[in-house]
Amino acid sequence: MATAMAVASPLPFALGFAPRVRTKVQCRRHRRHTPRSMLSDYGAVTHFLSLPLSCDRKTIQHRSSCRAEEKPSAAPAATEDEPPFTVLTAVTSLHNDIMVVDTPTSRFLTLDSSHNIHSMLNKERLWTGSYWDEFASLPAIVPEGPIAILGLGGGTAAHIMLKLWPNLKLEGWEIDEILIDMARDYFGLSDLEGFTSAGGSLSVHIGDALSESVRTQGGFAGIIVDLFSNGQILPQLKEVSTWLNIEKKLMPEGRIMVNCGGAYSELSESGTANTNVLSSGSWIQNSTIKALCQAFPGKLSWKRMEEKESENYLALTGPMPDLDFWSAAVPSQLSMNVKDWRTCVLAP
Repeated sequence: MATAMAVASPLPFALGFAPRVRTKVQCRRHRRHTPRSMLSDYGAVTHFLSLPLSCDRKTIQHRSSCRAEEKPSAAPAATEDEPPFTVLTAVTSLHNDIMVVDTPTSRFLTLDSSHNIHSMLNKERLWTGSYWDEFASLPAIVPEGPIAILGLGGGTAAHIMLKLWPNLKLEGWEIDEILIDMARDYFGLSDLEGFTSAGGSLSVHIGDALSESVRTQGGFAGIIVDLFSNGQILPQLKEVSTWLNIEKKLMPEGRIMVNCGGAYSELSESGTANTNVLSSGSWIQNSTIKALCQAFPGKLSWKRMEEKESENYLALTGPMPDLDFWSAAVPSQLSMNVKDWRTCVLAP
């Protein structure tokens, strides 16, 4: 069964969690500090969160189980040179190791043993500086109609999209019900499930994001695909047949936008990172883009996020959009980014 979740790439700083936390199920208000010298000038950007697990977790299957009482550990006071962070919760569900980390400026959702950040919520600004912002440009170049998010996670993309396009009807799929509970509690997901002043909303579906049940009458105007498991893109997304099946769920002139993984996400047969994907013009070594290009010959565009952001590859189906029109139709924070798209061409 496909695991419906998202992944980003490495944070420019590491948070060193202490190994001992006394708790039954969750870790709350466990506070340690990261030296200021370890923090990036970019602030809270979506990347890897490299840290050891800090909680004794209990596998849970129901929402009620993850509300067990707990004893928070003592929290040392923050100092001027050591900005604090807090582990708000750490739970093992049937699908994920789930951890929510809070800082003064942002909140992060990490999943599985890789501790990849799968969602973030900035407290004072909308933009993440990562691929979630790019997803918010999709409504400008698709027909009017519902947009699906396959791999909802904590709802980062949905937050940004409904803020910019408050009349959107979003349909989000996520396989992990406990993760959705955490997103409602800590990332404001429940706020998106009500109607905006313009009539837009998010409908949340629990289940396999690649199943045949993921469809809507008349088709989706757009489909966002952000599906990872254990730090790797789902293997199904490297198969041409998967993309042809997803395409059938679109309305005419609808498009698919895909997070194809980070620049270091492709592994060689030995299990080590394939650094050739970093070379100019070697994007084709990203297996997901290669499968997409084969599924949509002459109708696929791609881009690579800037290194200061997340180094993820993105792909977009359909004819290359009018970049001037697209740039003018999105907020200024995104207008320059759309100029980076390139047409995917496979060598004969």
